[in-house]
Amino acid sequence: MPNPHSRVVSVSPMPPEKCAYALARYSRSPDSIRDSIEWVRTHNSQSFLESFYFQYGHQSIADLGHTILCFEGVSELAATEIEDETLWDGQAKSSRYQDFSTSGFITPPEFREPEAAAYARAAGDLLNAYVEVHRLALEHLRGALPMPESMKPAAYERNLRARAFDVARYLLFWGVPTQVGQVTSIRTLEKQIRRLRASPYAELREVAEEISVACASEPGCVWEACAREPLAPTLARHAEQDRYALESRADLLAWAAQNLPKFTAEEPRRVDLVRPTDPVTEIVATLLYPATQHPFRSLYEMAAGWSSQQRSEVIGLACRKRGKRDEMLAAFRGGLFAFDMLIDLGAYRDMHRHRRCHQFRQAYTGLHGFETPALLKAAGAESVYTKAMASALETMAGLPAPGNQYLMPFGARSRFLFKMDFAEAEYISRVRSGVKGHFSYREIAWEMKQRITEVEPSLGNLIDATPPWVDDPLVR
Repeated sequence: MPNPHSRVVSVSPMPPEKCAYALARYSRSPDSIRDSIEWVRTHNSQSFLESFYFQYGHQSIADLGHTILCFEGVSELAATEIEDETLWDGQAKSSRYQDFSTSGFITPPEFREPEAAAYARAAGDLLNAYVEVHRLALEHLRGALPMPESMKPAAYERNLRARAFDVARYLLFWGVPTQVGQVTSIRTLEKQIRRLRASPYAELREVAEEISVACASEPGCVWEACAREPLAPTLARHAEQDRYALESRADLLAWAAQNLPKFTAEEPRRVDLVRPTDPVTEIVATLLYPATQHPFRSLYEMAAGWSSQQRSEVIGLACRKRGKRDEMLAAFRGGLFAFDMLIDLGAYRDMHRHRRCHQFRQAYTGLHGFETPALLKAAGAESVYTKAMASALETMAGLPAPGNQYLMPFGARSRFLFKMDFAEAEYISRVRSGVKGHFSYREIAWEMKQRITEVEPSLGNLIDATPPWVDDPLVR
């Protein structure tokens, strides 16, 4: 039984908008939380939110109510876009412990025949190669890693299969279906809906509409019989398309196409660390990064050589259509360390989970080639893998964007920018380099430590990262 004299009062789950109303009133009156909740029972939470959140702009109110939403049968590409919120908590289907071979694939809504047929052939070839590579890798591992006497057979087999999936997953692609469970505040959910409604991908725009409908409806999965109220009906009416993000993205793409030199392929470091010293130049380079294929260092050096008028032109272009309730674009946020990474999509999926940093990505083009795990050769699977990857990227190049991006395999490289402070860099490098991690992001985390040590040895030496050559294949 709860202690009636305790200074800590627990509150059972409530409909998100009523919870937000109760806690907002609680902060604005001398009443106890019990009295505030009783008040909310007899008053209209929608009217309160209409006035104070949407009209008066008291946005912190919407941080007080949380929702649980699950996305089933969405593409891996859509899942990654759904997760692209700074204040986000959730889990996606694991490619290490789940077999994706029978899940089929999602055909981009943008495609019509014959694009859909060409896509389906390439997608089927990737899944067939995924099955074969996993079989060969598992067979090789069984011979190369005998079961320790101290390990139970079930655990041994589970660890071997997971390690084989670590290799086979390079053949999965953005069009593979998955599922995501998320817990977010109403405020974050509103931003998510607005962002997805402005997405270049039709699937994401459809998902945004479905979120809005779900918020205005009774929950689809109920724990308590009484929890039948709509999740967030007021939010559902007001979360419009983020036209500022949509229009500024188009403006920056057009400006970059007209004013920047054409990108030429090069062989940069997989992880490059830039220490911006001028905030205006950093903002300009970051604004242009998603609109190009240029490395961040190149953009920063170009912008540093421009006149202040040229830099102001880019910033003005990014801000000219900003409305009263629009937040500044994420490019105006900075970090002491800017890591420009040319890495495989599988590694990005794992690195993308780190929220205490600012992340930016370039378009998925397939122009940067693909990674080839060392284990493939030992397992006799290299030719199967290489043929499937090369064929998929060739087919992708012949299909129209953005639908063609669904065919991009997890082993293909793309460019991503992560901006963070040292505490987050230390955390990622230390945690992601551990022996339990996937070998791909282990190497990236180790390189992050090396780049910091090169420019700030006293800080780099504080990072207790594990070298990738220290390994225990049967630890998961």
